[in-house]
Amino acid sequence: MAWTTLTSLAQLQELKTENHVFVVFKHSTRCVVSSMAKRNMEFDFGLLPENATIYLLDLIAHRDVSNYIAAYWKIRHESPQILVLKGDTCLYHASHQDIDIGRLLPFIL
Repeated sequence: MAWTTLTSLAQLQELKTENHVFVVFKHSTRCVVSSMAKRNMEFDFGLLPENATIYLLDLIAHRDVSNYIAAYWKIRHESPQILVLKGDTCLYHASHQDIDIGRLLPFIL
């Protein structure tokens, strides 16, 4: 499995209106903790179903998308951060050391 990049508000709007579950990993390319969380997730990609998609949001390059997520779903911005979203609802979110693919499985299976 590979990351799918999330790069625009239009892309996020499309995901939101499709009304299916999607996962966003908010990653700061300037943060060692974020890099470690990303690496740990990549080690566990094998736990995910083959059709699972996890969107990677580069916070440095696309801060507007991150700000929109925080405002729209009323989730305080953190980095690194993982969110499970569906339509107008945030089903799950975690940050820093609490990021674990195993915790996402009940929402995406």
